[in-house]
Amino acid sequence: MATIVTDAPDTNPLSVLGDALEAAAESFGDASSNASESAKAAARKVKSGVASGAYHAAYGVSFGVVFGAVFLKELLPEDNVVRRGFEEGAEAAFDAVAARRAPAAYAEPEEEDEPVAEPAPKPRARKVVIKKKVGG
Repeated sequence: MATIVTDAPDTNPLSVLGDALEAAAESFGDASSNASESAKAAARKVKSGVASGAYHAAYGVSFGVVFGAVFLKELLPEDNVVRRGFEEGAEAAFDAVAARRAPAAYAEPEEEDEPVAEPAPKPRARKVVIKKKVGG
């Protein structure tokens, strides 16, 4: 059985081509907006992963350094100079951090090379009234 395909009498080949191009343009626009949203979502996930990795790396380094120092300090006898150095160094570090966080009002005043003179006040304007004697 043979299938016969004929064109509809009222179908214009240029209008069919125009409809096909319009449909392609719409699907391309939809794809580009979906790609943009997908790229933004992927960037958020990558940023979150990098932030999480950086946090865990910093946590591990901090824990390792502090735990190692405290463990070593506890192993040393109390009258050992290295133990005393660890303790006094830690106290000095805490004091330095506290000094950096202190408000500027509590900081020592800085010395100036030469004093800054304040400008002299401007003289106030005065109203002068002169009275004349009229007629005699």
